[in-house]
Amino acid sequence: MKISLSEAGKRFNRDWIFRKFNYSFQSGTAYAITGANGSGKSTLLQAIGGAMSLSAGTIEYQVNETNLEPDLAFTHVSMAAPYMELIEEMTAYEFLEFHQTFKPFLPGLDVSAILKEVQLSTAKDKQIRYYSSGMKQRVKLAQAIFSNSSCILLDEPCTNLDVEGINLYKQLIASYTRDRLVIVSSNDLQEYGFCTDTIRIENYKN
Repeated sequence: MKISLSEAGKRFNRDWIFRKFNYSFQSGTAYAITGANGSGKSTLLQAIGGAMSLSAGTIEYQVNETNLEPDLAFTHVSMAAPYMELIEEMTAYEFLEFHQTFKPFLPGLDVSAILKEVQLSTAKDKQIRYYSSGMKQRVKLAQAIFSNSSCILLDEPCTNLDVEGINLYKQLIASYTRDRLVIVSSNDLQEYGFCTDTIRIENYKN
């Protein structure tokens, strides 16, 4: 997958969050978006994924060198972020079963296998509302990383994770994101240390 932004900008009222952003993201590469808290990293990430419209410029999506309508970009993109909600009345098993009805998982993996990968098998029948914050974050990472999508967007992916959870995150990245497009929004090196390209949002303020 290839995502290209040309002269892209996002403005809230009179304030530009970023502008004149020209960049191409390509499958097989991991990118980091860094910057101070409140600088607009999450806004840029959401714009890249098509979840937020641009105020200026254009964004193009290509899959297998074929142009994709922006309205269909979501079918090729998965995301995990602290502000994304889970259906807490569901169990983790029910939630992931529901999720795959509109975004299938990687071939060869079913919900039971995924829960085992994120070390939640013993809690699979417990409602998510009874999960700790770290357990909920593992569910969010599971639905993003294991979706059969070309592009994975991760916003502060280690939020609420302990040392064991952070190590698990790194294992998932190493095992399941090769040859995919990964973009991480973070200020924490342990979240984006595997990325080979870094974008500082402050460079696109003027």
